[in-house]
Amino acid sequence: MSKLKFALLGCGRIAKKHAEVLSELEEAELVAVCDTIEDRAEEYGKKYNISYYTDYNEMFQKEDIDIVNILTPSGLHAKHTIDIVKKYRKHIVCEKPMALRLDDADEMIRTCDENGVRLFVVKQNRYNLPVQKLRQALEEGRFGKLVMGTVRVRWARHQHYYDMDDWRGTWKFDGGCLTNQASHHIDLLEWMLGQPVEVSAMTTTRLADIEVEDTGVVIIRFKNGALGVIEATTAARPTNIEGSISILGEKGTVEIGGVAVNEMKIWKFEDERPEDKEILEKYRENPPNVYGFGHQRYLEHVIDCIKNNKKALVDGLEGRKSLELINAIYESAETGKNVKLRFEPKRCKLGGNCKC
Repeated sequence: MSKLKFALLGCGRIAKKHAEVLSELEEAELVAVCDTIEDRAEEYGKKYNISYYTDYNEMFQKEDIDIVNILTPSGLHAKHTIDIVKKYRKHIVCEKPMALRLDDADEMIRTCDENGVRLFVVKQNRYNLPVQKLRQALEEGRFGKLVMGTVRVRWARHQHYYDMDDWRGTWKFDGGCLTNQASHHIDLLEWMLGQPVEVSAMTTTRLADIEVEDTGVVIIRFKNGALGVIEATTAARPTNIEGSISILGEKGTVEIGGVAVNEMKIWKFEDERPEDKEILEKYRENPPNVYGFGHQRYLEHVIDCIKNNKKALVDGLEGRKSLELINAIYESAETGKNVKLRFEPKRCKLGGNCKC
């Protein structure tokens, strides 16, 4: 196959990274961008010498496109994905979160399946080098029984960040720090510890003038018995402090810190191996362009999946998992009660699973 042709829908903050990566990948070609704000679209069009549009219907009618990256406000991801897939049957790369409502996520998945196109949800932090080593250790069973996992997001988003666009900090189009900034970290915690079954959460808005929370704490019980903790805020001052994950098990502990889950801080196991010291040193820090490293690996993965018909690391169903957990977190914060995520049959006789 020749180069896969990409288009960007939405030319906001994250579009810069997608455009930079796609312009450098040998098997990708960025052919067009679209944004309802013409100045933003024009900036990218001129920079990359490509066509730019304010109406995506016009873009798809005029351009030969294989994949569209959905980079619009979170509350519009579902609408744009469903419309584009039904009309034009293009593969979709959707930035996090894939949607805000579970019903919308389900409709996205169903529409892509029915039209024979691929849906990829961007979770680029899974490709951070230290995170890859953590996942490998889990798959090798080096932790033994899992005890607890913690993610911390201590970032700074001042009022001017929310004032840049009227959709930021709203329930309808954005969500708060747990939906937006901590979305990747929640995905990592669930990827490491497995299926959550119960959640309890508290949220508050301390510094920003927004509808949604800028600070939240969450406790999770997982199916395997491990507990999880999420601490997230955009009210750290004066600047970003930390984005981290730690996993504790009966036979070992790993902590990845830095500002963007990019520095191996602790790597200790009872069954020490010769390569452990090397891992701690080699993966102590990601490449200097940590913000874009995961996007490059992720988009390379997307191209590989389409060209070679491979299974995606984060497809629609996988992307939906963290959205379900985030929905449960907000349900708990609003009700002040523990929220159970999935029904566990106890008296249902179907399949001989009755636990009477």
